Amino acid sequence: MPEEKIFIKRDRLTEEVRHHLKLFPVTAIIGPRQSGKSTLARQMHPDHYFDLENPRDLFRLQQPQLSLEKLKGIICIDEIQRKPDLFPLLRYLTDIYPEQHYLILGSASRELVSGSSESLAGRIGYIELSGFTLDEIPDSEMLWFRGGLPPSTLSETDADSILWRENYIKTFLERDLPQLGVQIPSSTIHRFWTMLSHYHGQQLNLSQIGGSFGITGKTVRHYIDILESALMVRLLEPWHNNTSKRLVKSPKLYIRDSGIFHSLQAIESRNRLETHPILGASFEGFAMEQCCHVINREVYFWRTQAGAELDLFWIGPDGPMGAEFKYADIPRTTKSMHTAISDLNLQHLYVIYPKGEAFPMHEHITALPLSDVPTRLR
Repeated sequence: MPEEKIFIKRDRLTEEVRHHLKLFPVTAIIGPRQSGKSTLARQMHPDHYFDLENPRDLFRLQQPQLSLEKLKGIICIDEIQRKPDLFPLLRYLTDIYPEQHYLILGSASRELVSGSSESLAGRIGYIELSGFTLDEIPDSEMLWFRGGLPPSTLSETDADSILWRENYIKTFLERDLPQLGVQIPSSTIHRFWTMLSHYHGQQLNLSQIGGSFGITGKTVRHYIDILESALMVRLLEPWHNNTSKRLVKSPKLYIRDSGIFHSLQAIESRNRLETHPILGASFEGFAMEQCCHVINREVYFWRTQAGAELDLFWIGPDGPMGAEFKYADIPRTTKSMHTAISDLNLQHLYVIYPKGEAFPMHEHITALPLSDVPTRLR
């Protein structure tokens, strides 16, 4: 396990992992490759570590019960998606040996989550890791342009970050997806992913995307499901409340990592981003992901057929809450905001903008600079 050139303390995440290890016999950290899973696991100082991409460790687990049942303490198994047959054994071992606690790491996939949840029902807790956040990297402009994947974020220059992301996309398509069971040519899914980036922040229209790509809506949904389960794409579902207004039913689509999004859009400098037509959509997606990390609850968007909308909606401890994302020096209130407050009975609505100071815009509306999201929305 080589050391990283730059070490970033991830206090919030380490506390979350420690809490899960106390509550569950098995804690799973899932996320894309290079999102920092192994580094985070090392911060837990596990008593035993198995990396299933290491041939020696893979050999040690050829007879897994003989190797694992004699161990005590925290046992970390990295890249566990390579041996999904371990899940039933972990259920047995944690029932028989309560002094064992397993920390398992894996590249996100629907099959991994469903397989582990079925075998380890009631015994496993999940932590989703998708990269650095604003409470870890305060430089919001750099984090926005480069994205949250650690090697990209911590590159010495923007040019190095761009080069790393280009190779990451290639490796993800040619190596990671096939390991997750995807039998689609990498060139096909690359073209699809690139095309999908042009729909970033828009409502999903399967037939329209299929028509642009020359495939059926069913195939479009299959490809999107692949990218969503790998935590590369987010589908934000609409909130349906009990109003008489007609509401939209299709989810909105986002490329989750802003750096990957910029690479798919061939945006190679911050100056180019500032003049690009997707600037507002890029800020919306980045700010929304930062909010989702902090809120850590089910989130939705809301929109009526008449056009009133809210970018982000969730049920907080004190009731319904909302957020709007505005790339502006000084954001203004809109009719949609007041409609959302009334129709959704919002306790408060935050208007997230790039930088500045927090200030009240209305009794139930606060303008919030992006840097304040980690503290104000927690």
